[in-house]
Amino acid sequence: MGCKVPEEGLMAGKKRRTFTKQFKADAVRLEKESGESLAAVARNIGVGEQSLRNWVRQAEIDAGRGPAGAYTTSERAEIKELRRKLRDVERERDFLKKAAAFFAKETENTK
Repeated sequence: MGCKVPEEGLMAGKKRRTFTKQFKADAVRLEKESGESLAAVARNIGVGEQSLRNWVRQAEIDAGRGPAGAYTTSERAEIKELRRKLRDVERERDFLKKAAAFFAKETENTK
């Protein structure tokens, strides 16, 4: 039962292949419904076994059937966004610290 997920699921233009959410969802569904081994499904759709295994595991977590403490896809996205915001705020803080030190020094020199 060798069903293939269409190639349009691939996003072109990068060395490291990236797959759309729909492609991943279709691949997970195919793995669950095909009756084939995970390795066979991965081979049929042209992805690595570990990639498919990760997608299946994440789908289980997103469905509420994962291990305790595992992050859902939306939680992972939120964490990523919060880390980006934190990095931006830290850069801004460092800049303001340097600016304050510079102006404090300038004020001392004009006295």
